[in-house]
Amino acid sequence: AMVSLGIGTGFDRNYGVLKRLGSTPLGRGRWLAAKVATVATIEVGQLLLLGGVGALLGWRPPGTWPLGILALVLGTAAFAGIGLTLAGTLPALTNLAATNGLYLVLLLLGGMVIPLERFPDVLATLARVSPAAALSGIAVTAMGPETFSTAWLWVVLVLWGVGAPLVAVRTFRWDG
Repeated sequence: AMVSLGIGTGFDRNYGVLKRLGSTPLGRGRWLAAKVATVATIEVGQLLLLGGVGALLGWRPPGTWPLGILALVLGTAAFAGIGLTLAGTLPALTNLAATNGLYLVLLLLGGMVIPLERFPDVLATLARVSPAAALSGIAVTAMGPETFSTAWLWVVLVLWGVGAPLVAVRTFRWDG
């Protein structure tokens, strides 16, 4: 959600495609919500396809899979909010570099490449407040055999899932 939505929107803004939308009754909040809903729709299709293939191959989701879906919704909102914040405030080429760089940092700090337990304490603490670590931790617990307390992860993901889109709505500029 963050990379494709953020970069595409940044270049749309750069080329003046979005300038006329600013004068319509649609407004920033509803337009940004529609962008997030579009990404979520694509994710639902991907989830159904992957879940269907997994079911054909014998995968049976654990009883906590609805929590995984809720985490996916919050993660989508968080990453879309981050991407749209960058797209709505930075020049297109700066946004391109910043979004891709942030993607790599979040991938590394999210516990998906290197387990958080292997990080130095300062870096592990920073990683634990990232939306990537929260989403990956909840997803592993909700969709797999792992079980550990996810209360802190939910707090982090809810804060990012609500906060990032709000920041995007407040800071997004139609032209730049």
